[in-house]
Amino acid sequence: MTQPALLMTVLYTLFALLAFAGNSVLCRLALGEQSIDAGSFTVIRLLSGIAVLSTLWYLTQKRKAETDPGRGRGSWTAALMLFIYALGFSYAYISLDTGTGALILFGAVQITMIMVSLFRGTRLVWAEWLGLALAFSGFVYLLKPAINTPSLWGFVLMTAAGVAWGMYTLKGRGSVNPLADTHFNFFRTLPLVLLTLLFTLTLSHAVITVNGVLLAMLSGAIASGIGYAAWYRALSGLSAVQAAVLQLLVPVIAAAGGVVFTDEQITTRLLIAALLVLGGIFLVMVGRYYLLVRRSSSV
Repeated sequence: MTQPALLMTVLYTLFALLAFAGNSVLCRLALGEQSIDAGSFTVIRLLSGIAVLSTLWYLTQKRKAETDPGRGRGSWTAALMLFIYALGFSYAYISLDTGTGALILFGAVQITMIMVSLFRGTRLVWAEWLGLALAFSGFVYLLKPAINTPSLWGFVLMTAAGVAWGMYTLKGRGSVNPLADTHFNFFRTLPLVLLTLLFTLTLSHAVITVNGVLLAMLSGAIASGIGYAAWYRALSGLSAVQAAVLQLLVPVIAAAGGVVFTDEQITTRLLIAALLVLGGIFLVMVGRYYLLVRRSSSV
């Protein structure tokens, strides 16, 4: 990878991870304070993402699509995974606290992406396994005080959300036009979004406030729509294992945001967890390259 390409991968990755952290915060603010119900939050989130991505696509890529109609069209599979993630994520947080939900979600993401990679023939070196173990232990250590025994329904929903997000991420590794693919993935969720809206209005108890709508719109337009397009762009420079372990930074970023924006204390737990996660990510990112260089120099 050239130096400019590496720099762009780093920048897009950082933006995407910040968006993921922001998404968690926005979702918890909206649902935790009961400003909006889970179904309405999901509907507004996805519709906002569709609106923003459609606008960006129309302004920047419509002409390219007319000359090359097969480039960047997303897929129905990715759209289904995106919808399952968004819906499961929202409904799961009704019965899960933040720490427990994050542990189940990112645990499911890691297992899904690593198992699929192994099934496809990827073989991890010992440095990558050690890095994964260190990063995940730091992630668990950070969330440990907030982890409670989850409800069965919440556990099932959040596990489904994690598996779906892992599969959605893996689909994105082959994207040649991240903005267009993300746009069409969101757009293809529209039939399911309309069904969810119908269910929410007729069979569920809809709760909608101005604050809840604004939080859902921010989550959909920026943290989801633009954030997921940036993530698809970053994935072109990351392996599946690297993409999996990097997402463990999200709770650390969220905790650091609490220190910066809400005057929370920098605790020893946060520092230790951050060092473990960052150390593990470093091993995953450079371990294979280092071992290959060392092996070639010894030959």
